[in-house]
Amino acid sequence: MNAPLPADPPADAPARAPAIAWADPAREAAFRQWFEPLARSQGLRPETLAPASADASFRRYFRVQGDDGLGRIVMDAPPPQEDVRPFIDVARRIRAAGLNAPAVLAADERQGFVLLADLGRRLYLQALQDGPPAEADRLMREAVAALVHWQKQVDAAGLPPYDDALLRRELALFPDWCVAREHGIGWTAAQRSTWDRLCDTLVASALAQPRVAVHRDWMPRNLMVATPNPGILDFQDAVHGPVTYDIASLLRDAFLSWDEAQEIDWAARWWQRSRDAGVLGDHAIAHDFGECWRALEWMGLQRHLKVLGIFCRLKHRDGKPAYAADLPRFFAYATRVALRYRELKPLIGLIEPMTGALTTTAYSLR
Repeated sequence: MNAPLPADPPADAPARAPAIAWADPAREAAFRQWFEPLARSQGLRPETLAPASADASFRRYFRVQGDDGLGRIVMDAPPPQEDVRPFIDVARRIRAAGLNAPAVLAADERQGFVLLADLGRRLYLQALQDGPPAEADRLMREAVAALVHWQKQVDAAGLPPYDDALLRRELALFPDWCVAREHGIGWTAAQRSTWDRLCDTLVASALAQPRVAVHRDWMPRNLMVATPNPGILDFQDAVHGPVTYDIASLLRDAFLSWDEAQEIDWAARWWQRSRDAGVLGDHAIAHDFGECWRALEWMGLQRHLKVLGIFCRLKHRDGKPAYAADLPRFFAYATRVALRYRELKPLIGLIEPMTGALTTTAYSLR
């Protein structure tokens, strides 16, 4: 016999939070054991717990409301795939530098549960896509200013080095996952030799730069419109490495693109601020914006090739095909840079079999 349907809730009743799905009952039980006493001690309302976001990793985020009317964020980062200790460490470094990272309110490092302050709901990405050009310019200038502050003030001591080995491991993602797995292409010995020489060129350029704390994903999807602005997220992979990496990430993003004149304007503002702050030291890029722009573009190319590999790996290994929709954007970035510099032009012959007409595709914010 069918059970009676529940009565409709009163019109003024609070909306029920969406259910959180757990693939592993043991993980859910561990979370409940951690969260329920924490909710009582912190004045949180468990009935409001709801999905907030997920990303390309195994981490998930939930939002929960407090009795004070403010939200909190819960991170679920299951070991052994994730380790929350770098996140907690870097969050404290950022806040010690006077920048806006979420405060860590409680954590179970062994089990991978963290309670965080909530920086709000409006991503830079959304604001940049939806707002007028003047608002986008203001937000990007504030992101540039915060980046220089990060590079000057965030303590890099003890962060993993962005060294030769790591740069090459990242570059190897491109032939392994994009060339071979996504496109089914096997390189000849001559093509592999060309690739190795290109990697040598890009790695040498990166290692010659001044070294700072590198966020490694300083892009609009990881910045929040907040007070003070911006709020900074997804910083757990921070390293000690090349000074142009984060500005390249900001200007040539995975999800939106700008006219080159606009890129150069914001890059020049970052360069001037970095010079004034002493971030660039006495390096050649401190004295010549042209040299700085070249270093930025070459650093960006290393990132673009890495991301092409990562997005294909997400599709084929992790069952997350949506990221592959932005492969053309990164091929366009890579093509533009490779065509501009004699040392990088051999890359065109390696990527043309995969891009076809995509090498002429233009992307813009609007």
